[in-house]
Amino acid sequence: MAGEDCVRKRRSGSTTTCKTPDNEEMQRRPESERSFQNSSNGRVDVDHVITRKMQLIAEAEQLKPAFMKEVDSHFTEFVNSLVAKSVLLDSSSSASLFPASCSEKELHKAKTLRAPPEHGKIFTARRSLLDELFEVSHIRTIYHMFIALLIVFILSTLLVDFIDEGRLVLGFDLLVFVFGKFPVVFCTWLCMFCATVIIPYNLFVWWAQGYCSSSHRVLHSLFYGMLFTLFQTAGLGFGPTYIAVSYALPPASRFIVILEQVRLVMKAHSFVRENVPRVLSSVKDKSSTVPIPRISQYLYFLFAPTLIYRDNYPRNPMIRWGYVATKFAQVLGSLFYAYYIFVRLCIPQFRNSSQETFSLRGLVLCIFNSILPGVLILFLVFFAFLHCWLNAFAEMLRFADRMFYKDWWNSTSYANYYRTWNVVVHDWLYYYAYRDFLWFFGKKFKAAAMLSVFTVSAAVHEYVLSICFGYFYPVLFCLFMCFGMVFNFILNDRRKGPIWNVIMWTSLFLGQGVIICLYSQEWYARQYCPMENPTFLDYLKPRSWSCHMKM
Repeated sequence: MAGEDCVRKRRSGSTTTCKTPDNEEMQRRPESERSFQNSSNGRVDVDHVITRKMQLIAEAEQLKPAFMKEVDSHFTEFVNSLVAKSVLLDSSSSASLFPASCSEKELHKAKTLRAPPEHGKIFTARRSLLDELFEVSHIRTIYHMFIALLIVFILSTLLVDFIDEGRLVLGFDLLVFVFGKFPVVFCTWLCMFCATVIIPYNLFVWWAQGYCSSSHRVLHSLFYGMLFTLFQTAGLGFGPTYIAVSYALPPASRFIVILEQVRLVMKAHSFVRENVPRVLSSVKDKSSTVPIPRISQYLYFLFAPTLIYRDNYPRNPMIRWGYVATKFAQVLGSLFYAYYIFVRLCIPQFRNSSQETFSLRGLVLCIFNSILPGVLILFLVFFAFLHCWLNAFAEMLRFADRMFYKDWWNSTSYANYYRTWNVVVHDWLYYYAYRDFLWFFGKKFKAAAMLSVFTVSAAVHEYVLSICFGYFYPVLFCLFMCFGMVFNFILNDRRKGPIWNVIMWTSLFLGQGVIICLYSQEWYARQYCPMENPTFLDYLKPRSWSCHMKM
């Protein structure tokens, strides 16, 4: 109708402007858009297009923080609601275990009972965090920067050798030394693995089959428990250590033997710990069958990149052999990376400083000069083992749960750092040390349970370093038990600001510098100041202190 009125007015010669919807929309448009439309009827105003584009970009940049904040708040609400629903499901399932006819007194008594920790880690199909982050070009650029740094190390080494020797020296004497006597290492590992396959599995099968019909079940369990403990301490505990020391294996070869020893001990414990309660439950329920895992399930667990036993794990449908080759190539590259770090940053420094007299200034300089190689070694150990090595074996076994670590670099507390740095070991310590301690002694002793977990972890770390280096120098143990425990309570989960992440990284850098400096000084002190007939106490006393005094 408005259009017809306009036609009549035009015919009558009226100059009054017609208010059609199109005209009203034109009036409401901003002046910039109307001017752009006018200019577009003839020649396009390029300057105006560029100005308008810049205005849109500025508006988008202003909207971006608010948008991201809104997305983050909605995601947090979603996760919180998901956790709340899971808690409600747990409470409803636990409430369904008690009939409605139970009295309030009986219900309160049942709630206060300690629940056995059989229900532990839940495995689900998920990718490793770095695999997801490397799909972002910005994160991938950081990876490329580390590759460029490796190239710089290689060029530096080649140029220095060419200047000193007059030719290119491509020797890897250090790698050949640290990985020496490999046939002994392989035979030791093969014996350890075969013993772990045969003895724990058969001991468990014999115990489970005889437990149902035994009239002295406590004595029956004590007998097989003592046999299993004897195997863990003497067979897997003493045997590999004796071979590593008596055959004088070099450091990297000792690391392979001792770390495999610790891994197999933890695997065997997990297998027995997860299956014994199932047998006890089946006997209590008077089941006709005894739940004994197949040997193939146990074998898969021994190779799987986890320390928590399950009969079945989530599996991927296929193996990506290209992915496996890439991960092993990255492990090899990390190995050469560590070699060049030691050759260019560590050996020249400590070879000279070990021949100087001790001074506080020299110690401080040594610690701060060791921070860079220490942090690089930390990153390489994390990337090579926790990401590449474990993902390679997970891919070959089609193991779908790849959460071997979390975003530990974002930690604002040491409590969160310990939980996220090595999820594989943390799960074992949490379920078999911390939770079992609380189940046995009660939930009132959480501080004692945490202290026991710290002590076990620190002792095992120091044991590995002592055997591999050939001397006892409890630097890592003291850092773990003293500063680690203090920071665990000071930098707790209530610290959320960015400043706490800075403090955590600063303390981590200093700790790596202390470890590299003191252990390297002790290593070279024992090379320069050997003892002809060392006693047992000589292996326990730091040689770097007395060696400097003699010089």
